[in-house]
Amino acid sequence: MMTQVPASEPDFTPLDDVFVRKHMGVPDLDVTDWTLVVEGLVERPLRLDMDALLALGTHRLPAFHECFGSPFAPDVPTRAVAQVEWAGVPLAALLDRAAPRAAARHVWFEGADTGSFHGQDGLTYVKDLPLDVARRDVFLAHRMNGEPLRAQHGFPLRAVVPRMFGTNSVKWLTRVVLADRRADNVFTTQFYNRVLPGETSLSPVREVDVSSKWFTPGDGEELAAGNVELSGRAWSATEVVAVGISVDGGPWEAAVVDPPGAGPTWQRFTLTRELAPGPHRIRCRARDLAGRVQPLAGARNAVHEVGVEVVGD
Repeated sequence: MMTQVPASEPDFTPLDDVFVRKHMGVPDLDVTDWTLVVEGLVERPLRLDMDALLALGTHRLPAFHECFGSPFAPDVPTRAVAQVEWAGVPLAALLDRAAPRAAARHVWFEGADTGSFHGQDGLTYVKDLPLDVARRDVFLAHRMNGEPLRAQHGFPLRAVVPRMFGTNSVKWLTRVVLADRRADNVFTTQFYNRVLPGETSLSPVREVDVSSKWFTPGDGEELAAGNVELSGRAWSATEVVAVGISVDGGPWEAAVVDPPGAGPTWQRFTLTRELAPGPHRIRCRARDLAGRVQPLAGARNAVHEVGVEVVGD
Protein backbone atom coordinates (compact mmCIF):
# COMPACT_ATOMS: atom_id res chain seq x y z
CA MET A 1 0.00 0.00 0.00
CA MET A 2 1.31 3.44 -0.90
CA THR A 3 2.48 5.59 2.00
CA GLN A 4 2.01 9.34 1.72
CA VAL A 5 3.94 12.18 3.27
CA PRO A 6 2.67 15.72 3.86
CA ALA A 7 2.52 17.90 0.75
CA SER A 8 5.54 20.19 0.45
CA GLU A 9 5.96 23.54 -1.22
CA PRO A 10 6.33 23.23 -5.00
CA ASP A 11 9.93 22.92 -6.14
CA PHE A 12 10.34 25.23 -9.10
CA THR A 13 12.90 24.65 -11.85
CA PRO A 14 15.47 27.47 -12.13
CA LEU A 15 14.75 29.47 -15.27
CA ASP A 16 18.20 28.73 -16.69
CA ASP A 17 17.30 25.01 -16.55
CA VAL A 18 13.84 25.22 -18.13
CA PHE A 19 13.88 23.61 -21.57
CA VAL A 20 13.47 25.82 -24.65
CA ARG A 21 11.62 24.72 -27.79
CA LYS A 22 10.96 26.73 -30.93
CA HIS A 23 9.83 25.79 -34.42
CA MET A 24 10.61 28.95 -36.38
CA GLY A 25 12.96 30.97 -34.21
CA VAL A 26 12.40 33.53 -31.46
CA PRO A 27 10.56 36.67 -32.61
CA ASP A 28 11.96 40.03 -31.53
CA LEU A 29 8.97 41.75 -29.90
CA ASP A 30 8.77 45.18 -28.28
CA VAL A 31 6.17 45.20 -25.53
CA THR A 32 5.40 48.87 -26.21
CA ASP A 33 4.19 47.93 -29.71
CA TRP A 34 2.67 44.58 -28.81
CA THR A 35 -1.07 43.93 -28.42
CA LEU A 36 -3.26 40.90 -27.93
CA VAL A 37 -6.34 40.69 -30.13
CA VAL A 38 -9.43 38.65 -29.19
CA GLU A 39 -11.76 38.39 -32.16
CA GLY A 40 -13.87 36.10 -34.35
CA LEU A 41 -17.22 34.87 -33.06
CA VAL A 42 -17.45 37.35 -30.19
CA GLU A 43 -19.84 40.19 -29.42
CA ARG A 44 -17.11 42.57 -28.30
CA PRO A 45 -13.71 42.19 -30.00
CA LEU A 46 -10.78 43.18 -27.79
CA ARG A 47 -7.37 44.70 -28.36
CA LEU A 48 -5.30 44.85 -25.20
CA ASP A 49 -1.81 46.11 -24.53
CA MET A 50 0.23 44.96 -21.55
CA ASP A 51 -1.08 47.73 -19.29
CA ALA A 52 -4.66 46.62 -20.02
CA LEU A 53 -3.76 43.02 -19.20
CA LEU A 54 -2.05 43.99 -15.96
CA ALA A 55 -5.12 45.99 -14.99
CA LEU A 56 -7.05 42.70 -14.86
CA GLY A 57 -4.96 41.65 -11.87
CA THR A 58 -2.23 39.05 -11.50
CA HIS A 59 -2.94 35.44 -10.60
CA ARG A 60 -0.38 32.69 -9.96
CA LEU A 61 -0.37 29.16 -11.29
CA PRO A 62 2.20 26.57 -10.15
CA ALA A 63 2.31 23.80 -12.73
CA PHE A 64 4.55 21.20 -14.31
CA HIS A 65 5.34 21.80 -17.97
CA GLU A 66 6.32 18.96 -20.33
CA CYS A 67 7.57 18.90 -23.92
CA PHE A 68 5.99 16.23 -26.11
CA GLY A 69 9.15 15.86 -28.16
CA SER A 70 9.58 15.76 -31.91
CA PRO A 71 6.35 15.36 -33.90
CA PHE A 72 8.38 13.09 -36.20
CA ALA A 73 9.37 10.71 -33.39
CA PRO A 74 6.28 10.47 -31.17
CA ASP A 75 7.44 7.29 -29.42
CA VAL A 76 10.90 8.53 -28.42
CA PRO A 77 11.17 9.64 -24.76
CA THR A 78 12.46 13.17 -24.24
CA ARG A 79 11.86 13.54 -20.49
CA ALA A 80 11.96 17.33 -20.92
CA VAL A 81 9.90 18.54 -17.98
CA ALA A 82 10.03 21.49 -15.61
CA GLN A 83 7.94 23.03 -12.87
CA VAL A 84 7.17 26.73 -13.06
CA GLU A 85 5.20 29.33 -11.17
CA TRP A 86 3.40 31.24 -13.88
CA ALA A 87 1.88 34.66 -13.24
CA GLY A 88 -0.81 36.24 -15.39
CA VAL A 89 -4.55 36.05 -15.93
CA PRO A 90 -6.97 33.23 -16.80
CA LEU A 91 -8.19 33.32 -20.40
CA ALA A 92 -11.74 33.18 -19.02
CA ALA A 93 -11.40 36.78 -17.85
CA LEU A 94 -10.93 37.91 -21.46
CA LEU A 95 -13.61 35.62 -22.83
CA ASP A 96 -16.11 37.02 -20.34
CA ARG A 97 -15.39 40.52 -21.64
CA ALA A 98 -15.45 39.49 -25.30
CA ALA A 99 -18.68 37.46 -24.92
CA PRO A 100 -18.40 34.47 -27.30
CA ARG A 101 -21.36 34.03 -29.63
CA ALA A 102 -23.53 30.91 -29.51
CA ALA A 103 -21.88 29.49 -32.64
CA ALA A 104 -18.37 29.58 -31.10
CA ARG A 105 -17.04 26.08 -30.45
CA HIS A 106 -13.24 26.41 -30.67
CA VAL A 107 -10.51 28.84 -29.67
CA TRP A 108 -7.47 29.41 -31.88
CA PHE A 109 -4.19 30.67 -30.39
CA GLU A 110 -1.77 32.38 -32.76
CA GLY A 111 1.84 33.21 -31.97
CA ALA A 112 4.13 35.81 -33.48
CA ASP A 113 6.60 33.13 -34.61
CA THR A 114 6.45 32.75 -38.38
CA GLY A 115 8.67 31.26 -41.07
CA SER A 116 9.62 27.84 -42.39
CA PHE A 117 9.37 24.41 -40.79
CA HIS A 118 10.04 20.96 -42.23
CA GLY A 119 10.29 22.30 -45.79
CA GLN A 120 7.13 24.40 -45.64
CA ASP A 121 7.33 28.19 -45.92
CA GLY A 122 5.11 31.04 -44.82
CA LEU A 123 3.89 29.34 -41.65
CA THR A 124 2.45 30.83 -38.48
CA TYR A 125 2.31 28.81 -35.27
CA VAL A 126 -1.34 28.16 -34.38
CA LYS A 127 -2.96 25.71 -31.97
CA ASP A 128 -6.60 25.25 -31.00
CA LEU A 129 -8.75 23.89 -28.19
CA PRO A 130 -12.46 23.33 -27.64
CA LEU A 131 -14.04 26.46 -26.18
CA ASP A 132 -15.12 24.81 -22.94
CA VAL A 133 -11.63 23.44 -22.36
CA ALA A 134 -9.94 26.74 -23.19
CA ARG A 135 -12.27 28.70 -20.91
CA ARG A 136 -11.63 26.31 -18.04
CA ASP A 137 -7.91 25.61 -18.38
CA VAL A 138 -5.97 28.21 -20.38
CA PHE A 139 -3.84 30.70 -18.47
CA LEU A 140 -2.18 33.73 -20.08
CA ALA A 141 1.23 34.19 -18.48
CA HIS A 142 3.56 37.18 -18.53
CA ARG A 143 5.90 36.05 -15.74
CA MET A 144 7.81 32.89 -14.78
CA ASN A 145 9.14 32.23 -11.28
CA GLY A 146 8.68 35.89 -10.39
CA GLU A 147 10.47 37.27 -13.44
CA PRO A 148 9.11 38.70 -16.69
CA LEU A 149 9.00 36.09 -19.45
CA ARG A 150 12.31 35.75 -21.25
CA ALA A 151 12.29 36.04 -25.02
CA GLN A 152 12.89 32.31 -25.52
CA HIS A 153 9.97 31.45 -23.22
CA GLY A 154 7.38 33.57 -25.01
CA PHE A 155 7.82 37.26 -24.06
CA PRO A 156 5.70 39.27 -23.61
CA LEU A 157 2.75 36.85 -23.25
CA ARG A 158 2.15 33.16 -23.73
CA ALA A 159 -0.63 30.67 -23.25
CA VAL A 160 -0.20 27.96 -20.62
CA VAL A 161 -2.39 24.85 -20.67
CA PRO A 162 -1.82 22.80 -17.52
CA ARG A 163 -1.79 19.01 -17.87
CA MET A 164 -1.35 19.31 -21.62
CA PHE A 165 1.89 18.97 -23.57
CA GLY A 166 3.80 22.18 -24.15
CA THR A 167 2.96 22.25 -27.86
CA ASN A 168 -0.47 23.59 -26.82
CA SER A 169 0.99 26.43 -24.75
CA VAL A 170 1.50 28.94 -27.56
CA LYS A 171 4.36 31.38 -26.99
CA TRP A 172 4.60 34.99 -28.22
CA LEU A 173 0.81 35.12 -28.20
CA THR A 174 -0.72 37.86 -30.38
CA ARG A 175 -4.17 36.63 -31.40
CA VAL A 176 -7.04 34.63 -29.91
CA VAL A 177 -9.84 33.72 -32.33
CA LEU A 178 -13.24 32.25 -31.47
CA ALA A 179 -14.50 29.99 -34.27
CA ASP A 180 -17.08 27.34 -35.10
CA ARG A 181 -14.45 24.87 -36.33
CA ARG A 182 -10.89 23.74 -35.66
CA ALA A 183 -8.01 25.77 -37.09
CA ASP A 184 -6.74 24.59 -40.46
CA ASN A 185 -3.00 24.87 -39.80
CA VAL A 186 -0.10 22.45 -40.24
CA PHE A 187 0.52 22.49 -36.48
CA THR A 188 -3.06 21.34 -35.83
CA THR A 189 -3.77 19.01 -38.76
CA GLN A 190 -0.37 17.70 -39.88
CA PHE A 191 2.03 17.89 -36.95
CA TYR A 192 1.37 16.88 -33.33
CA ASN A 193 -1.24 14.20 -33.84
CA ARG A 194 -0.97 10.61 -32.63
CA VAL A 195 -2.90 7.37 -32.19
CA LEU A 196 -3.62 6.83 -28.50
CA PRO A 197 -3.50 3.35 -26.93
CA GLY A 198 -6.69 1.45 -27.65
CA GLU A 199 -7.68 3.77 -30.51
CA THR A 200 -7.28 3.54 -34.29
CA SER A 201 -7.59 7.15 -35.46
CA LEU A 202 -5.35 10.17 -34.93
CA SER A 203 -6.03 12.55 -32.06
CA PRO A 204 -4.41 15.92 -31.33
CA VAL A 205 -1.46 15.78 -28.96
CA ARG A 206 -3.00 17.31 -25.86
CA GLU A 207 -3.31 15.51 -22.51
CA VAL A 208 0.01 14.45 -21.00
CA ASP A 209 0.85 10.81 -20.36
CA VAL A 210 1.54 9.35 -16.95
CA SER A 211 5.28 9.59 -16.44
CA SER A 212 8.11 9.73 -13.94
CA LYS A 213 11.74 10.75 -13.97
CA TRP A 214 14.76 10.27 -11.73
CA PHE A 215 16.23 13.41 -10.16
CA THR A 216 18.71 11.66 -7.84
CA PRO A 217 20.80 9.76 -8.53
CA GLY A 218 21.76 10.88 -11.99
CA ASP A 219 22.74 8.51 -14.75
CA GLY A 220 26.38 7.46 -14.35
CA GLU A 221 26.63 8.82 -10.81
CA GLU A 222 28.99 7.24 -8.29
CA LEU A 223 27.44 6.46 -4.90
CA ALA A 224 28.72 5.28 -1.54
CA ALA A 225 27.61 1.82 -0.49
CA GLY A 226 24.83 1.56 2.09
CA ASN A 227 21.42 3.15 2.31
CA VAL A 228 20.78 5.45 -0.65
CA GLU A 229 17.80 7.77 -1.05
CA LEU A 230 16.35 7.40 -4.53
CA SER A 231 14.18 10.36 -5.54
CA GLY A 232 12.33 11.65 -8.57
CA ARG A 233 9.17 13.34 -9.80
CA ALA A 234 6.00 11.84 -11.26
CA TRP A 235 3.19 13.58 -13.13
CA SER A 236 0.09 12.93 -15.20
CA ALA A 237 -3.13 14.54 -16.34
CA THR A 238 -4.57 13.30 -13.06
CA GLU A 239 -3.18 12.30 -9.67
CA VAL A 240 -0.27 9.86 -9.55
CA VAL A 241 -1.29 7.22 -7.01
CA ALA A 242 1.77 4.97 -6.99
CA VAL A 243 5.38 4.76 -8.16
CA GLY A 244 7.26 1.49 -8.30
CA ILE A 245 11.05 1.24 -8.21
CA SER A 246 13.00 -1.73 -9.53
CA VAL A 247 16.71 -2.34 -8.95
CA ASP A 248 18.61 -4.58 -11.35
CA GLY A 249 15.44 -6.07 -12.80
CA GLY A 250 14.10 -7.08 -9.39
CA PRO A 251 10.52 -6.75 -8.16
CA TRP A 252 8.81 -3.36 -8.11
CA GLU A 253 9.03 -1.75 -4.66
CA ALA A 254 6.53 0.91 -3.60
CA ALA A 255 7.99 4.39 -3.23
CA VAL A 256 6.69 7.04 -0.87
CA VAL A 257 4.72 9.49 -3.06
CA ASP A 258 3.81 13.02 -2.07
CA PRO A 259 0.08 13.76 -2.37
CA PRO A 260 -0.97 16.26 -5.05
CA GLY A 261 -0.24 19.91 -4.41
CA ALA A 262 -2.65 22.82 -4.64
CA GLY A 263 -2.13 23.18 -8.38
CA PRO A 264 -1.35 20.91 -11.34
CA THR A 265 2.13 20.17 -10.03
CA TRP A 266 4.33 17.11 -10.20
CA GLN A 267 4.63 14.75 -7.21
CA ARG A 268 7.88 13.83 -5.50
CA PHE A 269 8.60 10.16 -4.81
CA THR A 270 11.35 8.61 -2.68
CA LEU A 271 12.64 5.24 -1.59
CA THR A 272 15.57 4.52 0.71
CA ARG A 273 17.29 1.40 -0.54
CA GLU A 274 20.47 -0.41 0.46
CA LEU A 275 22.80 -0.83 -2.50
CA ALA A 276 25.82 -3.13 -2.46
CA PRO A 277 29.09 -2.20 -4.20
CA GLY A 278 29.05 -2.60 -7.95
CA PRO A 279 27.00 -1.39 -10.93
CA HIS A 280 23.22 -1.08 -10.65
CA ARG A 281 20.35 -0.24 -12.98
CA ILE A 282 17.41 1.54 -11.34
CA ARG A 283 13.98 2.08 -12.93
CA CYS A 284 10.88 4.03 -11.87
CA ARG A 285 7.31 3.41 -13.04
CA ALA A 286 4.24 5.56 -12.23
CA ARG A 287 0.53 4.72 -12.14
CA ASP A 288 -2.19 7.36 -12.11
CA LEU A 289 -5.74 7.59 -10.80
CA ALA A 290 -7.13 6.66 -14.23
CA GLY A 291 -5.26 3.34 -14.07
CA ARG A 292 -2.66 4.27 -16.68
CA VAL A 293 0.79 2.76 -16.11
CA GLN A 294 4.05 3.70 -17.78
CA PRO A 295 5.05 1.22 -20.51
CA LEU A 296 8.29 -0.65 -19.98
CA ALA A 297 9.57 0.27 -23.46
CA GLY A 298 8.60 1.44 -26.93
CA ALA A 299 6.74 4.61 -25.94
CA ARG A 300 7.54 8.27 -25.30
CA ASN A 301 6.66 7.80 -21.61
CA ALA A 302 8.51 4.51 -21.17
CA VAL A 303 9.99 3.93 -17.72
CA HIS A 304 13.07 5.97 -16.89
CA GLU A 305 16.22 4.01 -16.08
CA VAL A 306 19.58 5.21 -14.76
CA GLY A 307 22.83 3.38 -14.18
CA VAL A 308 24.94 4.00 -11.07
CA GLU A 309 28.20 2.69 -9.68
CA VAL A 310 28.29 1.97 -5.93
CA VAL A 311 31.69 2.01 -4.28
CA GLY A 312 32.86 1.14 -0.79
CA ASP A 313 32.86 -1.82 1.56
